Amino acid sequence: MNQLLMRALRGEPTERRPLWIMRQAGRYLPEYRALRRRLSFVELCSRPAEAAEVTMMPLRRFPLDAAIVFADIMSPVAALGIDVDFAPGPVIENPLRSVADIEGLPDPPSEAIAPEVIETLERVKAELSDDVALLGFSAGPWTLAAYLVEGHGKRGFPALRSMAFRDPELLDNLLGRLVKLSAKYLVAQARAGADAVQVFETWSGLLSAGDWNRIVKPHLRALLDAVSEAGVPRILFVQEAPHLVEETLDLPADGFSFDWRIDLKSVRERIPATTAIQGNIDPAILLAGPQATTAAATELLQQVPATGHIVNLGHGILPTTPIASVEALVEVVRRSGDGC
Repeated sequence: MNQLLMRALRGEPTERRPLWIMRQAGRYLPEYRALRRRLSFVELCSRPAEAAEVTMMPLRRFPLDAAIVFADIMSPVAALGIDVDFAPGPVIENPLRSVADIEGLPDPPSEAIAPEVIETLERVKAELSDDVALLGFSAGPWTLAAYLVEGHGKRGFPALRSMAFRDPELLDNLLGRLVKLSAKYLVAQARAGADAVQVFETWSGLLSAGDWNRIVKPHLRALLDAVSEAGVPRILFVQEAPHLVEETLDLPADGFSFDWRIDLKSVRERIPATTAIQGNIDPAILLAGPQATTAAATELLQQVPATGHIVNLGHGILPTTPIASVEALVEVVRRSGDGC
């Protein structure tokens, strides 16, 4: 397959940079909003036929270089016997706070982990053009733990951080279990057709560099190593963590994705040419319209060397993003032709 994204992920020269957009299958698309008037988010995630249709929606509008499966980061935790509601973010009725809560978690087989997502990937792969990559994903162990321990999204996740210092062995136990769960899940996604996977370690920035190195990094390394052993290419996304750039870059990933707070040009100078970088336009710029989007995308292409660069936003596209801004972004990238 001559997939532009996979070639860039291997650090190979390409005729232009590949482009995909985090959360590209979602609320900014009018056709998605129309579908949501009939089905809830939970219903969409649980129905492979509809989830596959949502995954394909942005590809039918824009000539993007990858599809990313429509699912939620909490999809695999059902295999642990944990119910997740959405209001609108993840809500866990009974957060994991005690030894009994965590010791009682099962070690599910691969086939029991989000089978609806696996079927969705199979359906999309059968429909997707051979020159478009298919991406799977999971949350990193720390990010999954944030919701499981806190019970819902809460600024700073104080219950999680408290556990890290009150009972570090208990949190370490939970993170280890989540590594096993996520590794099985990601490998199963690759077997179902995903060409690469992205690990979203969204809440890394909650900790100091020293605490992150001690608490999170060993588990994140274990996850990336386990997926690598299965031959699955990996992109690691870290958000709101400018103090962790150096610590992140020595992890075993094929590509690194950072939010808009990070200077990608300086990152490029610190890693081998065979390691890809991804990002990182501020999603809010697209809200300002196509002219602002064109200027930001042009500046990014001028500043960051082309080889090994996957163009993306610095986080998920916002629900009120104008379609014209996405069209402007696609146009700038596709006409660049500055691969080397």
